[in-house]
Amino acid sequence: MLDAPMALVSTTASVASTSYHYNLLFPPARRWCCMPRNRGGGGRLAVLAARAPREAAVGAENGGHSYEVESLIDRLSNLPPRGSIARCLETARHRLTLQDFAAVYREFSRRGDWQRSLRLFKYMQRHSWCRPDEHIHAIVIGVLGRQGPALLDKCLEVFHDLPAESRTALSYTSLIAAYARNALHEEARALLDQMKAAGVAPTAATYNTVLAACGRATDPPVPFDMLLGLFAEMRHDPSPSVRPDLTTYNTLLAAAAVRSLSDQSEMLLSTMLEAGVLPDTASYRYIVDAFASAGNLSRVAELFAEMAATGHTPDPSAYLGLMEAHTRVGATAEAVAVLRQMQADGCPPTAATYRVLLDLYGRQGGFDGVRELFCEMRTAVPPDTATYNVLFRVFGDGGFFKEVVELFQDMLQSGVEPDIETCENVMVACGRGGLHEDAREVLDYMTREGMVPTAKAYTGLVEALGHAAMYEEAYVAFNMMTEIGSLPTIGTYNTLANAFAKGGLFQEAEAIFSRMTNNAAIQKDKDSFDALIEAYCQGAQLDDAVKAYMEMRKSRFNPDERSLEGVLNAYCIAGVIDESKEQFEELQSMVTVPSIIAYCMMLSLYARNDRMSVSGSLVAVSVWLNKLYDRLKGDEDLAQLASVAVLEFQADNGSAHLTDETLVEERESEFLALLQCSLASLHTVGIIASLQYPDLAQNWCICIMQELLIPDSR
Repeated sequence: MLDAPMALVSTTASVASTSYHYNLLFPPARRWCCMPRNRGGGGRLAVLAARAPREAAVGAENGGHSYEVESLIDRLSNLPPRGSIARCLETARHRLTLQDFAAVYREFSRRGDWQRSLRLFKYMQRHSWCRPDEHIHAIVIGVLGRQGPALLDKCLEVFHDLPAESRTALSYTSLIAAYARNALHEEARALLDQMKAAGVAPTAATYNTVLAACGRATDPPVPFDMLLGLFAEMRHDPSPSVRPDLTTYNTLLAAAAVRSLSDQSEMLLSTMLEAGVLPDTASYRYIVDAFASAGNLSRVAELFAEMAATGHTPDPSAYLGLMEAHTRVGATAEAVAVLRQMQADGCPPTAATYRVLLDLYGRQGGFDGVRELFCEMRTAVPPDTATYNVLFRVFGDGGFFKEVVELFQDMLQSGVEPDIETCENVMVACGRGGLHEDAREVLDYMTREGMVPTAKAYTGLVEALGHAAMYEEAYVAFNMMTEIGSLPTIGTYNTLANAFAKGGLFQEAEAIFSRMTNNAAIQKDKDSFDALIEAYCQGAQLDDAVKAYMEMRKSRFNPDERSLEGVLNAYCIAGVIDESKEQFEELQSMVTVPSIIAYCMMLSLYARNDRMSVSGSLVAVSVWLNKLYDRLKGDEDLAQLASVAVLEFQADNGSAHLTDETLVEERESEFLALLQCSLASLHTVGIIASLQYPDLAQNWCICIMQELLIPDSR
């Protein structure tokens, strides 16, 4: 706690200049001058800017509309509801073809502008020089069919406007698609029968449209046998245009996956390969989904092995889909087995394959597995930017902040170009670990490479500076992000307020939240109130801390462990026993085991008020230690857990003393947190520390000096 908090935040003072901010945040001696720069910065942008006009011109020549078409689209788009279409077409009457009108309809279809499409169609019906053909009818039916069931009658009107002798599979398929798109599968099937009765031969696209409508039907679902019946019609049709294609098989596989029909999926895959149709990424994913829903993913691996043995080795996307299915249920061993099978089948893994496993290992805390797999990946396939982004997120969430920075430097030296997500992940890791120097270097790198730092990146810098108690620099960084146009989020405001709170700068925290609500129109959330409570407690403003807690409850935010501990701290400092006890009981009801900080605060309160004997205090400590021991013993795989408590009891003239002792632990152990609580009538209550190294997860111990016998409350 600071005796005289700095006046960092002022709602009236002018903000320092940008150059001042930059020099303060990035001292010349600390900038990454030695870091190899990517040469695709400003020079690359200049090349792209020079190339853009030429590429735009080429695109206009190849796929753009003609001048007459563009002019007609503009005139029709600006036409008022009662305007005359005839006037729009006067100047281009003899220069427009039906292909030009088709281009106009396709543009209106892209916009969803069915009103202008229908008006133009009615105009064309009345004039012989532009009377619509079947292609125009099909396009207009498609435009109207996308607008919902209300316009299906108009679709029928357009369809019936076409003479019966002019109707082919194109117009019928368009009308069937309109009904299928609106989940009217029975009507779509009836239109197919009507089409056959009229002597119009369906195509594969017609069958695929009906199959898709029936496959998506849910109320009630269409039996899969009916879909197989349509599929059989296609296979036995002598016309080559009706032969099942990749779309047909994917439609059936998707329907089988929704219905968890793994046997039918296997049959379709076999038929597909016999017909010479190669599965694509969607095919494999539907197959995997079908077997996953049926709870038989192991059969998919067998199918892939059989395919490889017959010369139909699946592509990497097939194995990737199977691997992702295993990762969704947390089956690490099975996911790794897919990778090994992939290698054995002669299908080289891709970067996406390794990314899935890296993310799975990271979410399960297997950081050694992440490192080993990444080393293996580097020998098989070069890591890309997305792979590094996964590593940054995994190690950042796991607390390996310095390793994130080292990986970022390795990424630059390997020639892999970071993107904005990369820099954000590194900045977040630096913020959590308090690596303010590295955070400044990353931000400086972003500026040199022409990247505009986002609010997430600046939030990481603010958090890192806050951990280092560099409050003025944190506020300068906050002002810098507003000057470059990167608007702070509520997370940015909360991060800066948390930095002030840890230093007891409650006035600065108040000013930040006042600026947030008044200038940015952002309301406080639960984390905002937690920061205020901590700031008031650290600044000895106990009444304000309780008021902030009450305001948080009135705002319908549910307090968590941090909120309750903050108010408990205020009550204990104030010496109010009843309120402290009530708050502690609420904390006990929320969490399985309250933290040692909460117990020490209660012990300090009781000791200062002579409300608890020495033996009673030791019993309370014993309860906590025994509960913690049970938690550790119950799960030997708990990473990042080890606790050491060294207590010594001495009786001196009727008073009790607890003195510090040296922690007993192996030489290679390092401690992240060291808590030492001084009590009034108890001079010192030992040292409680926590280890955060996965390789020492099982190397925990609870050391109790022989001079103190803690009762077993279990």
